Amino acid sequence: MDSDVTETHRTVEAVWRIESGRVIAGLTRIVRDVGLAEDLAQDALVAALEQWPTQGVPRNAGAWLMATAKHRAVDRIRRDQNLQRKYAQLARDLETAEEDGTAAVDDAVDDHVGDDLLRLIFIACHPVLTTPARVALTLRMVGGLTTREIARAFLVTESTVAQRIVRAKRTLADARVPFELPPPAELDARLASVLEVVYLIFNEGYAATSGDRWTRPELCEDAVRLGRVLARLAPTEPEVHGLVALLEIQSSRMRARSGPGGEPVLLLDQDRSRWDRVLIDRGLAALGRAEALLAAEGAAPGPYALQAAIAACHARARTPEETDWASIATLYGHLAALTGSPVVELNRAVALAMASGPAAGLAVVDRLVGDPALAGYHLLPGVRGDLLGRLGRHAEARAELLRAADLTENERERALLRERADAAGRAAEAGAEPEREPEREATTRRR
Repeated sequence: MDSDVTETHRTVEAVWRIESGRVIAGLTRIVRDVGLAEDLAQDALVAALEQWPTQGVPRNAGAWLMATAKHRAVDRIRRDQNLQRKYAQLARDLETAEEDGTAAVDDAVDDHVGDDLLRLIFIACHPVLTTPARVALTLRMVGGLTTREIARAFLVTESTVAQRIVRAKRTLADARVPFELPPPAELDARLASVLEVVYLIFNEGYAATSGDRWTRPELCEDAVRLGRVLARLAPTEPEVHGLVALLEIQSSRMRARSGPGGEPVLLLDQDRSRWDRVLIDRGLAALGRAEALLAAEGAAPGPYALQAAIAACHARARTPEETDWASIATLYGHLAALTGSPVVELNRAVALAMASGPAAGLAVVDRLVGDPALAGYHLLPGVRGDLLGRLGRHAEARAELLRAADLTENERERALLRERADAAGRAAEAGAEPEREPEREATTRRR
């Protein structure tokens, strides 16, 4: 394959990543079938891969993909006699639209794209689907990722991802899920499902559950992009802006979270000059929008706005010593009261230890030991080991850090925990004085 063709294929892939959600959403509105819409969009992608290397990339690539997919829809309708009656009017409408040319198609797409994308996001994140299915379907249909990319990101086989997507489409079809926004009475619950999926995608990128990579930045980027789309489509929802604020601010640290060899660098050890100030400013602006909407409604912040406020406390501190740990502990207290999550309470313990000393944090952590919701959660012994080390109880700290290392499935994090356990062991042998340990960055991602 020569360089020009290779470059064109890269262009096709980039266009597809950006435009696929729009195209699938527009087609779903027309054919009222998510699976058929994706098939038609994939046909258009294949056509682009075949034609663009020789004919050149069209000026409006998204409109070209949409027009080509509509041509494929007409062809399928003409071939499928069993669906002819059902789609007879649709075929006539599509043929009429195509006679108007690409510009007319583009206008039609632009007229509906906002509503169509929002509907597609709500379908992909429908509560009738399992969480893994929602994540896979959202990344495939809205995020534009391939099955291989999703499988690589979550360390599962391509066949597993493909089966999840196929089952998800079948489930949506069997449940007769309409291509429409949920009624007002269901909107809040459904929106919560959408936000959770984007949040889960980001967290898997920010701190990978397993494998040999500490972070997966590409997943964070996809989640941030989905969040920004959602904020444009639902501009009056405070929690949408709260989630975007959280993702933008957390993303700002990505370059500083890993060392030259990919090893983890925890929060208090990070070079804050490497934090992305543009992303921080964007996140703070999104948080401001969330807070303004909440003030106008006279409402209390939700979980994403609270987490964004916590992230903002870190972002505003130019050095670790400037961090307002008392405010962070208070915000985690509000979040714990709202969610009832023991993982949030673990985060509060970390902040409390930084604000009031390790003994105060350890008292909270000790109350969490034995909580069934944290069974197997490696950050519980990880945080406890850090706090014990700061109190000079190095032998106990070593045991806890080794237990945390055994529980984690991420190889980079396991290596870090074992290094710290070794350091605690050496301190125990030497009878060293207690030292401040870096914050463990426990997250609320699996609360």
